[in-house]
Amino acid sequence: MSDQASSVDLLERRLTLVGEVSAFNAQALRLVQMLAGAEMEMLRLELEAAKTGARTELVQDLHEAEEHAAAIQVRLGECNDRIAEVEQEVTEIDRLLAMAPDGRKNT
Repeated sequence: MSDQASSVDLLERRLTLVGEVSAFNAQALRLVQMLAGAEMEMLRLELEAAKTGARTELVQDLHEAEEHAAAIQVRLGECNDRIAEVEQEVTEIDRLLAMAPDGRKNT
């Protein structure tokens, strides 16, 4: 494989990875919004419980909202981990491109 073809392959891979980062960032934003909604529901239930007493139904609803928020936080953490992994791959490709014969080194 020629250096030119190798550079083109690297650039194509980089483009794919940048698209993945963009998709994961969009997913992370949706998860942050979902988490905010779950936290607002928890606050609503806590206020209602404070006003009316901690009825069994409210306690159960609050527990379910807390579990939902925790699950979203796990998904968000996984998404952020994947973003970091893909960004690391992009960094490595950038390093390889900079070392390529036709690459430009920033010094």
